Amino acid sequence: MSNNSIQTVPGKFKAAVARWGDRVAMRKKEFGLWHDITWNDYDRNVSQVAYGLMSMGLQKGDCAAIIGDNCPEWVYADLGIQCCGGATAGVYSTNAWQQVEYVVTNSDSKFFFVENEEQLDKWLHFRDRASKLEKVIVWDTEGLRQFKDPMVMTFDDLLELGAKVAQENPDALNQRMREIGPEDLSVLIYTSGTTGPPKGAMLTHRNCVWMGSAITSNNPMYDNDAIMSFLPLCHIFEQLFTILAHFDVGHIVNFIESLDTVTENMVEISPTVGHAVPRIWEKYYSAIMIRMADATWFKRLVFGWAINLGKKRASLMMEFKPIPAALELQYKLAHFAVFRKLKERLGFDRIRVAYSGAAPIAPEILHFFHSIGVNLVEGYGQTEGTGVTTTSKIGEVKFGTVGVPLEGVEVKIADDGEILVKSPGVFKGYFKNPEATAETIVDDWLHSGDVGTIDNDGYLTITDRKKDIIVTAGGKNITPQYIENKLKASLYINDAVVIGDKRKFLSCLIMIDEDNVFKYAQDNKIQFSTYKDLARNTEINKLVEREIKTVNETLARVEQVKKFTILPKKLYEEDGEVTPTMKVKRKFINEAFADLIEAMY
Repeated sequence: MSNNSIQTVPGKFKAAVARWGDRVAMRKKEFGLWHDITWNDYDRNVSQVAYGLMSMGLQKGDCAAIIGDNCPEWVYADLGIQCCGGATAGVYSTNAWQQVEYVVTNSDSKFFFVENEEQLDKWLHFRDRASKLEKVIVWDTEGLRQFKDPMVMTFDDLLELGAKVAQENPDALNQRMREIGPEDLSVLIYTSGTTGPPKGAMLTHRNCVWMGSAITSNNPMYDNDAIMSFLPLCHIFEQLFTILAHFDVGHIVNFIESLDTVTENMVEISPTVGHAVPRIWEKYYSAIMIRMADATWFKRLVFGWAINLGKKRASLMMEFKPIPAALELQYKLAHFAVFRKLKERLGFDRIRVAYSGAAPIAPEILHFFHSIGVNLVEGYGQTEGTGVTTTSKIGEVKFGTVGVPLEGVEVKIADDGEILVKSPGVFKGYFKNPEATAETIVDDWLHSGDVGTIDNDGYLTITDRKKDIIVTAGGKNITPQYIENKLKASLYINDAVVIGDKRKFLSCLIMIDEDNVFKYAQDNKIQFSTYKDLARNTEINKLVEREIKTVNETLARVEQVKKFTILPKKLYEEDGEVTPTMKVKRKFINEAFADLIEAMY
């Protein structure tokens, strides 16, 4: 059977094991050293998890939940569940216990894999209400040596149980895997819930297997590639690279030590393929620009010369125009003298292609990375389409667009401007929510909820979320996302929410970039003690006002922000203000800060 004919995730995984065997599949850093995990090691752990779960009663069609940061144990659990014919429901490790309860109970999970004591504590808050839960499995038992509970077992004990059961009935797992069909449920991916309670998107094996191959159709990946796994594994964006494409391509997945060591691990790993949400790329951009602001006059002069050359070259490339030989020669010199060293310090020196996804990225940020020689491309999609609809191709990035459809994906624009998608990646529907399913899938077309356009070359441009479009009191349609992305390109603005629906003019709630504004305050001897002090400070407000004025100069009069307010606090996922991928929950913000909004009108 060819790899392309395999139609289940476990089948794809087993084919990858047979193909690559003793080659390195994953790497994990422990006690300061990187440890290799081969495909055979991967298979052994997955099989033991599966045998253990089957012996404890996991049936085909059952769900099991996982919460924890990215690590091999997370994927062992995921694949073990799926090899039994079960479905995985991932939970963000940053979720409050109420959110964890919702996913575990809504998914009817029978088993719950938790990382450590912190995550176990969340389960303890709702254990009496999770009536279908039969066992909780912990993989990091530090601090739990004395903890005893009949519902709880260690991951090592599960592996030991699985190894014993496998010896007693070595063909049981193969038998179970033969029962799994392409239309069976593979994973439940719970949406971020920007407009209400999260909905469980049902992705089938057919969806996942197809996307594992399709994700590389615009930009190929190879078995000698290396990626860094650090975005939440319960999000489809990370699963594409760490799990699904991994089985097709065979690249090496490197698990970071912690979220606090992302930048250090990036330098150590030096991945060949990068992927991150816009906030990460914005932080890198901001760090570079702030560092250059503190450099000597000579270094600033040289960097300015180099970046101007880079921007000219990038602009021509994005407009599909030829690059003059003199400019190309100058750029090579700039790259050798400036950008090469910069990328080495960041861990970007080997990156062939990097993806930004899960939220819109400011075009200015995309332009900057192309200027320094990083092929950063924006992808577009949604969980309901198994993650990706379009991506740009290396060397064929068109400024302001999100690229062209993947192979096998159809995209069209409805009469009202909504983007409609048809592909083998379109999901089965929302778990226990047929009404929402019927609204989202109509005549086999996925209604994305986004508004956009397609140009003559097939490039898709996203205008905004359909529900977010502002209609001013004067009847003008405004796309806030466009304005917000321009504002977020500022070093001093972390996020922005444009207000103006049914109002006479546009206003904006501003979230300042804490690190850069703190530094600005210190450099300019502005007294402050708290974040709130900065938000109220006259000089900081003048700084933000200048940044907004700069953006306003690039906008039509009706799009310009007339008034703004700096929010007096940072936004936290725990407070329900942003999603785990750092997208602002617009509706929540409008309600929570209604008084501040009204004060601007």
